[in-house]
Amino acid sequence: MLKIDHLVVNVDPFIQEDRAFISSVQAAGLPYQPKWGKGTKGFKVSNIWIGSEYFELVRIKKPDGGGWVKDWTERYNNGHRGLVGLALDVEDIEASYRKISGKEISITPPEPLRFRWFFNLLQRTMPWRNAYLTALQGVPLQIFLQQMKDEKSRSFMNQYMVPNSRDNAINGIREVIIYGELTDDDKRLLRALFDNCEEQEDELTVRLQSQVIRFIKSAEHKTEVILQCDNQELADKTLQLHNIHIRNG
Repeated sequence: MLKIDHLVVNVDPFIQEDRAFISSVQAAGLPYQPKWGKGTKGFKVSNIWIGSEYFELVRIKKPDGGGWVKDWTERYNNGHRGLVGLALDVEDIEASYRKISGKEISITPPEPLRFRWFFNLLQRTMPWRNAYLTALQGVPLQIFLQQMKDEKSRSFMNQYMVPNSRDNAINGIREVIIYGELTDDDKRLLRALFDNCEEQEDELTVRLQSQVIRFIKSAEHKTEVILQCDNQELADKTLQLHNIHIRNG
């Protein structure tokens, strides 16, 4: 079973450094401490934890990315800002890999994320494996699969998902809406990945348990993210993150 795990977002330095912007994130009920998070001399990651999901905000500090994902680093260096990766949590990444590759869709074999740090002398291996589908052509987005190493690793990871908007009754990502022009190959990839694509003339919808992903035809590329908010005082609070509009729903 697939579920949205996190959204990878290319960001400018002010997203991680500007006090006024950081305060605006916090005012929306999203506890945000950008000084926390992984990184090397080549990249800096800060996270906005939303229940069991999160935004992974990435700033590239050196052209080579310091061990960050190569394709996303190239996009960043070419000026891309906004949603660049969408991670889907899977129960059996090997089975998912065989299923998708068997449909003649390009996907990398499952491997852990590794990057070098401490003057390039040490290598850190994260406790999960990723498998990357080929990037979509019509919108600048790459979907990838992720599976934690084991439940012990998942529990360990959960301890670090703080501060968390769950404390403000904002409990997760409910819906992701991606506006743009999908190509025929993009639609073929999505049909291979998801068993339940609902297609209309200008919209492709995927329903995942309690989450929804929508692709809406539009000349303008942008993203809207609706959060599951059970706090009336914070309902309808919004946040703009480059071309991503975030709303408490």
